[in-house]
Amino acid sequence: MPDYVLDRPVEDDVDEFFAIDSDPRVWTHLPSGRMTEREEAEAILVKLQSQWELDGLGPWMVRQAVGGELVGHCGCSLRGVSGPGASHSEPGAFWNLGYRFRPEAQGNGLATAVSRDAIDAAGTVDADLPVVAYLLEHNIASAVVARKLGLEIVHRAPDAGNPDAAAVRLVFADRELTAAQLDATLR
Repeated sequence: MPDYVLDRPVEDDVDEFFAIDSDPRVWTHLPSGRMTEREEAEAILVKLQSQWELDGLGPWMVRQAVGGELVGHCGCSLRGVSGPGASHSEPGAFWNLGYRFRPEAQGNGLATAVSRDAIDAAGTVDADLPVVAYLLEHNIASAVVARKLGLEIVHRAPDAGNPDAAAVRLVFADRELTAAQLDATLR
């Protein structure tokens, strides 16, 4: 298992965060999702910071050494709720597991290892909520990670709103989802 350090996001992460999320190699499965402006990274980092404050959990910035270069970000975010700081008890609430890593950091088990930490953290904050990973079917590497984590496919359908009309969305979860939770994963 690779060594890594998990930090909560801070403003100083913006350039490295943008470098990862604007890299076309990271977005081969969804080119339209790639960041193109540094301001996008600034806004998302503010959102990630507020998730930690309001929801008790959010994505970590991942480094392979203390103070080292950012190699990715990974974690669980509260989704399916009416807004930031909303109640975990809303009918559609779930933990969304997400991650993105520099191409040079991929393929060595880092996403799986940090995702396990994220799932454990989500269970500590609110174990009543399911953990969900949704991804595009042709993103084989992410599907492999989801399966390694014990998540199972609970939904497969066209990815509504995707610029690629042939795109198929897979929804993986650690348990059965309610109709409201499944609906929230499809928005």
